[in-house]
Formats: sequence, C-alpha cells, structure tokens
Amino acid sequence: MTRATLLTTCGVLLSACGASGTPERVPVPPGSTVRTAAESLSAHGIIHSTAWFRLRARLAGVDRQVKSGVYEFHPGQPEGDILTALSTGAALRYRLTVPPGGTLFDLAHAAESTLAIPAHDLLAAAADTALLHQFHIAAPTAEGWLRPETFDFGGFDRPRDVLVRFLNARRETWDSTWDARAAAAHLDRNALLTLASIVEAETGDSSDRPIIAAVYRNRLRIGMPLQADPTIEYGYLVRDGVRKGELHDKDYQVESPWNTYLHPGLPPGPINNPSRSAIEAVLSPAHVPYLYFVAGADGKHVFSTTYDEHLAAIARVRRAAAHRSTQAQPK
Repeated sequence: MTRATLLTTCGVLLSACGASGTPERVPVPPGSTVRTAAESLSAHGIIHSTAWFRLRARLAGVDRQVKSGVYEFHPGQPEGDILTALSTGAALRYRLTVPPGGTLFDLAHAAESTLAIPAHDLLAAAADTALLHQFHIAAPTAEGWLRPETFDFGGFDRPRDVLVRFLNARRETWDSTWDARAAAAHLDRNALLTLASIVEAETGDSSDRPIIAAVYRNRLRIGMPLQADPTIEYGYLVRDGVRKGELHDKDYQVESPWNTYLHPGLPPGPINNPSRSAIEAVLSPAHVPYLYFVAGADGKHVFSTTYDEHLAAIARVRRAAAHRSTQAQPK
C-alpha cells in the first residue's frame, strides 16, 4: 500500500461521518509538538486517536511543523485538513486597533476582552523601564508612542508583544523631518507627542487643528498655563482607570501632574496616541495671535486673542445653544 493510499484510507476510516457539530477552539501553545497538539485535539473531541493522528502527521512529513495558535475545528473534520492548518499556521487571528486619539487604557481593555490579557498586565508592561529604554521613551509610560493602527494577533501574545507591534509601527513610520522641525520649535519627541495628543483630544476637525496647535504653542511661548481640559480628564483616567466624563469646577483644583490648570508647561507625557495629522499641526501651526478658544455647537471653534473677547465668545455660544434648545421644544 502506498503512502497516498494509506493516507486516503486513514481519512475514510476516521472521518467517515464528516465534520459535524459545533466548532471547537483548540489552543496550541508556542513550542507544542504534534503529540501535545494531538492531545489538545482529542481533549476537545476533534480526533478519536492521538496515536493515529501522530502517525498520519509523520507520514505526511508535517510532524515537526506544528505552529502555535488558537485553531477552530469541527468534530470529525478530516485529519488532512487539520494537519494542513497546523502546519501552515492557519489559526484564528484576533484584531486590535489603536484609533487616532486612543489611549493605553483603551488598548488594555481591548486586549483583555480579545486576547484574555489582563488589562493591568498590559498597563504594567507599558510602564516597564526596559521597554521605555528600548524605544527611547522619555515619559512615564508608552502612551503616545503607539502608532494608531490595526494589527492581528494569534492568541498567545504577551502584553509586551502587543505593545511592541504598535511601538515598532510608530518608529518605522516616524517622519525623518519631524525631529529637526521639532527642535526648531524647542520641542523634543516627548514634548511633540504630548502637545500633539492634546490637539488630538481637542478636535477631530483637521481645519481647526493647526489653529488649536497655535493657541497652545502661543501659551507655552509666553509662559501661560495650557489649561487644557483633556489633560484633567486624563489625570482621572490614570488615577481611576475610567474616564471622568463631564468636568465640574472642583475638578480643576484636583492635584495631579496632568492638571495643566495648576501646573504650567506640558504634562509629563502624552494623553493619547496622536495621529500624523495632529503631529503635523503642532509642527506647522497656523500663524495666528489667538490664546483662547471655545467649541461651538457645530463642533467648530471660536478663537480669541484677549480674555475679554473669549468671554464674549462664550456668551455668544451659550446664547446660541439656548436659542436652539427653545426652538427644539414642542409648541
């Protein structure tokens, strides 16, 4: 009997009924042999005989080609299909995304629900000094240094593995002109990413970003506190692990290194992971004298040079909001 005939016979004997039932997820950890893979398959009811499965793998020449991952198989699925999947690494993929303006906390919660990595483990890895040194990060954590991107993972990734994918993406796509342009503005990489993260948090409107960046750079130039609400919100996120939501007067007096109302200059590090657009806005701000802005109901901002102008702009925005509210009420 030839090898091909034997393999065909094996498939008929062990898979006569065909694949059936609910698919099972079968973990095959890194370093697994065909023996451990067979035992995992048997424990999940996918194959009937571990010895026969190992023999078939050896005859097919794939017994030393098992790749780790989380696989999905049906009970009774042909062993040939299973062996092909294990030898080619056709495992399930788990997708994680860091959106523009997404935080480490967002990624940690996503990794916990998708990869079963405890959120506190990923946050701890993001503050590991060895990791920060490896990527030359002069900040308390890797926040801000992750590139907004989407990656697929295999199910056995460690917290550090997840972070390194996003950190490498930021490093590999770092614009070669940014460092010189930042230095001309007296900003290092940490300051650039920190300021860009604040701009990112303030607006998603690409036309407003260079103006908002100019406001903050103008404030930094004259020694005026940044007074950026998103930094207050991030301080609560660092302390409590959840977003604060609406801010009240008392929140602006809460002591935190992220409180840019109490502490002049930039906070210790970025408050999210900014997009290229936000970084470019900081490096090429609008040439405007503004020091203040307030968001209008349409999402656009009203900019002012003096505090009196700012107060008048706030009053106009509030009157417009009140008028719309009155108009919306049923007659």
